[in-house]
Amino acid sequence: MKDLFKNKSFYVDVVVIILGCFISSLGVNLFLSNAKLLSGGVTGIGLILQYLWNIPSGITVFILNIPLFIVSYKFLSKRFTIYTAIGMISFSTALMLTKPLSSLVQVDDTLLYCIYGGVLSGIGYGLVFFRNGSIGGTDIITMVVRKKYSNLDIGKVGFGFNLIIVTLAAFIFGLPKALYTLLSMFITSTILDKVLNGFTSKKLLLVLTEKEEDIITYVIKDMHRGITSLMATHNQKKLLYIAVTTSQMISLKNRILRIDPKAFITIIDVSEVKGKGFQSI
Repeated sequence: MKDLFKNKSFYVDVVVIILGCFISSLGVNLFLSNAKLLSGGVTGIGLILQYLWNIPSGITVFILNIPLFIVSYKFLSKRFTIYTAIGMISFSTALMLTKPLSSLVQVDDTLLYCIYGGVLSGIGYGLVFFRNGSIGGTDIITMVVRKKYSNLDIGKVGFGFNLIIVTLAAFIFGLPKALYTLLSMFITSTILDKVLNGFTSKKLLLVLTEKEEDIITYVIKDMHRGITSLMATHNQKKLLYIAVTTSQMISLKNRILRIDPKAFITIIDVSEVKGKGFQSI
């Protein structure tokens, strides 16, 4: 773990995680709390206590996160646990620092609070997850589930846990608040996945061509990507298997068609790629 602190990317991670925490806290304090709506997981519990007994949500979130932090230490990597500690402290601190700013946004429209609170929360959480971090709470449980089932979207898994919070909100604050909270959580989970997919989405190109050598040379020498060549069963053509980032996909497709206008190209969305040249998240 000593090497972690010597790595420059670690400090980039810390900055992005802290930024994500503050963006999420703005979503909570500028919008959700003004409409007496809830957030997901531990933050939702903190908001309930804040609405009922005026206990600052930042303090509640930090205290409730302590046992879940132990879960992270036991079941997840030490790196993730360190990042979780950073996220927990940053988010709790951000909730307390941004709470006085809640008076800056005053509108008579619960739906607007719901939408903008969900969007900001989703962006913030997305930035935190993108850098392998967590703000604690049910995020830790979500990451444990994702570790075993990597094809699951983080937002959808977390949304399942948050149904409990919605049910609680219905009993305490009434059905309308619960429904708005449910909508806000859905927006948060959707934006979270969009943020993650925007950063990490990959494309898989399957190319059937007679000019495989020229394409292979371009991919390896110019794009610095790996490529697999397979013998197709029809007309002795080669099937090329190429994984690239979304930003590289358009230029590669255009180059392939210039090399071989008759090439048959299939492009597939890929949720995760592990290997040389791709960052594992």
